[in-house]
Amino acid sequence: MTTLNSRVPEGPIKDKWTTYKDKIDLVNPANKRNIDIIVVGTGLAGGSAAATLAELGYNVKAFAYQDSPRRAHSIAAQGGINASKNYMGDGDSNYRLFYDTVKGGDYRSREANVHRLAEVSGNIIDQCVAQGVPFARDYGGLLDNRSFGGVLVSRTFYAKGQTGQQLLLGAYSAMNRQIARGKIEMFNRHEMLDVVKVDGKARGIIARDLVTGKLERHSAHAVVIATGGYGNVYYLSTNAMGSNATAAWKIHKKGAYFANPCYTQIHPTCIPRSGDYQSKLTLMSESLRNDGRIWVPAKIEDAKAIQQGKLKPNDIAEENRDYYLERRYPAFGNLVPRDVASRAAKERCDAGYGVNATGEAVYLDFAAAFERYGKEQAKIHGISNPSKEKIIELGQAIIESKYGNLFQMYEKIIDENPYKTPMMIYPATHYTMGGVWVDYNLMTTVPGLYCIGEANFSDHGANRLGASALMQGLADGYFVLPYTIGDYLSDDIRTGAISTNSPEFDEVEKSVQEQLEFFINNKGTHSVDYFHKKLGKVMWDKVGMARNEKQLKEAIKEIQGIREDFWKNVKVPGDLNELNAELEKAGRVADFLELGELFAKDALNREESCGGHFRDEHVTEDGEAKRDDKNFAYVAAWEYTGKPSEAILHKEELEFKDIELKTRSYK
Repeated sequence: MTTLNSRVPEGPIKDKWTTYKDKIDLVNPANKRNIDIIVVGTGLAGGSAAATLAELGYNVKAFAYQDSPRRAHSIAAQGGINASKNYMGDGDSNYRLFYDTVKGGDYRSREANVHRLAEVSGNIIDQCVAQGVPFARDYGGLLDNRSFGGVLVSRTFYAKGQTGQQLLLGAYSAMNRQIARGKIEMFNRHEMLDVVKVDGKARGIIARDLVTGKLERHSAHAVVIATGGYGNVYYLSTNAMGSNATAAWKIHKKGAYFANPCYTQIHPTCIPRSGDYQSKLTLMSESLRNDGRIWVPAKIEDAKAIQQGKLKPNDIAEENRDYYLERRYPAFGNLVPRDVASRAAKERCDAGYGVNATGEAVYLDFAAAFERYGKEQAKIHGISNPSKEKIIELGQAIIESKYGNLFQMYEKIIDENPYKTPMMIYPATHYTMGGVWVDYNLMTTVPGLYCIGEANFSDHGANRLGASALMQGLADGYFVLPYTIGDYLSDDIRTGAISTNSPEFDEVEKSVQEQLEFFINNKGTHSVDYFHKKLGKVMWDKVGMARNEKQLKEAIKEIQGIREDFWKNVKVPGDLNELNAELEKAGRVADFLELGELFAKDALNREESCGGHFRDEHVTEDGEAKRDDKNFAYVAAWEYTGKPSEAILHKEELEFKDIELKTRSYK
């Protein structure tokens, strides 16, 4: 085991980023024209990075497995993006955003990275407004804000319930400008299947054209991985079905350490599953918790009657409802952080108070918001003595203007009108705070290999606050990586083009080809999904919202068994050199079957509860997460050695010089 060097600059935290930028080596514009960079993934992090690097003058090759960068999973982000502009005049500041993010991550994030994130957050909003992103505005035309969980201010900028889509269109337009200029060469429907190292440095990738099946070699002076998280290791998650961990896992197997895989976020506001046939779950934005109140019946007999279809939610009198978040966390109420809200919902449902047929749902109720907004609107419009019906009508119009597309989506899926009856929600796997370990420069343990956005571990600790994913992705791509990568590339101005005709490229392409041929030629008996579902069930049941030593040890053995069966009995129909979605999935599930084991190993190693990692053995008297700062205030970075069970642990000790390390409380 070694202690990792995060390369955080010396000096006061408020000066670190500025001082760092003042002293790094630069590449002059004429030399940038001779340097190539590969960017894998074109969501918010990858798209913004590709556009900015090309704007600076580098030659960029961008890769997306979708048919267009517009289809990246970033479009699914609904509620908003954080920035500390204090437009609401409610006391926000860079320091408060920094503090809230570190606290929200349960004091398991790197201080310097989070402070930098807070510093550049305001620039992101200015950039996106300049691109034409249609952020919501107040009556006077100024940018509006709303609040999200884990904070006491309103700092979240939003575009109705489709913020991710609008931000991605901004990044996509910036990319298109560079594609038209020839500075970005775009490879749609291409999947990176491995990284190529030459003399220890990342110098290219092997990619597969997903339409023709052809393998391609692509070289560069640096490689940037921006391929998102690994939530689909659970099979059922809020992620797009194509979201995968292959790029991140392949670079891990080539020397990039993988950090904190057990830090996975369970989102509290998702549409409950309705049966075993489902292949994904649908997110309802956390922004709904601004106006929706979460409750379950206070009486167990009422809950049972609802589960059996004998009662409707509107039949439960106000005094017989348990607004459990407001009861347990009065200071933050329904806007507690995601990990806290998720565990509270699970606790109520496990106790028998769930509200759908499976008993795995709670209500998200907007009746109070309809009335509150309706009364306000009646006064604004000069309506005296409005009827209750008129008040509700006016209030519903306001809610529709803020969240209309979310309500519409819910009704299409559940076939119930959320304006008439409360929404049903339940926690589901969503975001991964763990990921590839990177230093302050966003470089992995492999020289020249960078990792940005959700694919790395760096900013969110053990729990991501809502609306911070878009902030991190765009901060990394627009304002951090373009500085830090130049410092590394300044040594490559005389290197010249990297040849793909080398033994290193030969060897990696051969290994990729062999695995693809194995899948096509293996005459197994079970589909890829068969194994993925088995893995997902083990992960959810034993490595899900709550974990313990016994179940984690069982999970590791069970995952090893599933993986052994997979390599013997997987069946992949179709041919190698054609569009073959099952072949794509086979490689991705093979990687999940290794990652899932490391995930469980990391959770077993971390003998504490913090954020999204909750161990049954480490709980306070009132049921909250109990950290162990003496023994576990570190980043767990795992080195691949051939088997996930034999990975070597390296530690990056976390220092808290600017924020007091204390028990997290939202009460």
